[in-house]
Amino acid sequence: MQIRYGYRIELVCEHDMPLMTLLDVHPSRRHDLMRPDEMRATALRDPSIEIAVSQHRDAFGNICRRLVAPAGGIRLESEGVIHDSGEPDRQSPSVQETPPARLPDEALVYLLGSRYCETDRLCDQAWRLFGQVPPGWARVQAITDFVHNHLTFGYDFARSTRTAAEAFEERVGVCRDFAHLAVALCRCMNIPARYCNGYLGDIGVPANPAPMDFNAWFEVFLGGRWHTFDARHNEPRIGRIVIARGRDATDVAMISSFGTHTVQRFEVVTEEIEELPMPLAPAMPPQFDARPAAA
Repeated sequence: MQIRYGYRIELVCEHDMPLMTLLDVHPSRRHDLMRPDEMRATALRDPSIEIAVSQHRDAFGNICRRLVAPAGGIRLESEGVIHDSGEPDRQSPSVQETPPARLPDEALVYLLGSRYCETDRLCDQAWRLFGQVPPGWARVQAITDFVHNHLTFGYDFARSTRTAAEAFEERVGVCRDFAHLAVALCRCMNIPARYCNGYLGDIGVPANPAPMDFNAWFEVFLGGRWHTFDARHNEPRIGRIVIARGRDATDVAMISSFGTHTVQRFEVVTEEIEELPMPLAPAMPPQFDARPAAA
């Protein structure tokens, strides 16, 4: 299957404002791209201004871009088409945990507490809740089930400073809170877990009337590889397009600004389309039909 995805974001600022973005499809999915998705940056006050954009890989392997928004603000936009298997998230109920002493070096950082995943505050609760659950896939699924049922989802509950421990106590949140709490509980049980964000359209499920948005889920290291779990939806989904991975939302902030600004526009689209013929013509400017995201 083929999925069209993209975004259009407008930030208004009074003065020049340096930015870093993590908005590109993750390198692990770049080979699936069928249409170039280069980010375009346009000055809102004077579109003729050229905006220099540089690119590098961050410490977690994500594609990071750097630029300076000119006084008046900036529009960031991109649209691409990606090939997807059309298969739901892989289920592997028989996989087992890897003891910490035998984990690969690169997985160890995902056992440690982080800004939004305070393992020290949740360790006792985690062992009380999941210590008797068989280790491996069953334990991670029990954690996912618990978080899914323990938290109530709602956009009105969004708070950028909420941590996993606070979500556990408050019992509300948005998708990032579901992911943070599940990640923290897995780490408490010595299971490496990392935070992911990206696109997730309503493919293979009933359409959601809420505006399209980016989504957060998590991955755990079991049986020698990473596996996808989603405490918010708690069901295998089709068409995930990962953008960035890290310890928590701190590492994968889609836009980091160094100055004061307001968000004037925020649109996201991700949807299945009819298969495009090959080879593709050069990408045309995107025609967005996504609704503005809720504040």
